[in-house]
Amino acid sequence: MNLAPLSPDNSTVVLVDYAVGFANLLRSHDLREHVNNVFGLAKVAKLYGAPLVVTNGEDTKPSGPLYPELLAALGDQEVLVRKTAFNSFLDPDFAAAVRATGNTRLVIGGIATDGCVLQTALGALREGYEVYVVADATASTSKEAHDVALQRMAMAGVVPVTWWSLAAEYQLEPRFADSPVRTRLMTEFQPAMTMGGRTFFAGVALGKSLS
Repeated sequence: MNLAPLSPDNSTVVLVDYAVGFANLLRSHDLREHVNNVFGLAKVAKLYGAPLVVTNGEDTKPSGPLYPELLAALGDQEVLVRKTAFNSFLDPDFAAAVRATGNTRLVIGGIATDGCVLQTALGALREGYEVYVVADATASTSKEAHDVALQRMAMAGVVPVTWWSLAAEYQLEPRFADSPVRTRLMTEFQPAMTMGGRTFFAGVALGKSLS
């Protein structure tokens, strides 16, 4: 495994098929938490300036368009509409868009874990990419389906990560050393951590006032 830190300069975030029609089928994760994690992952890519490739099927299909929360985070980001199923690398436009970023390290999130994510990750390996899958921003129809797909990917050489650990790793990039990005993400997506910090600093302030 490559131990060099992932950074916005050496990795591309790939978002696959976060369609509203699939969301109702997910049982491996709590839906509210899942959407929060997907939103967080997209914000990580946008705020740290990592290259981003987003793909989905046609909006007119039963799967429908992307999650509204994700679309809001993406802004004017292009969404590549695929007509191919499962392995996104079988779509020439998608393959070209990933290749155009110039990075050989891909961080993939999407649904379903045992469908399009699995096959896209394996397709990326066949193309020579170093692949990471964001386990907590990826989901499936059951916990077993999700877990087995992650196991298969790991056995093939895919490295599992979480969206929050990706944010921490991007923050290690020297130019982000004093950046407020991770604090901003914590405030928006990690309220327990935020409250813990506030409690600590309130205690420090109280201690100073009593000394």
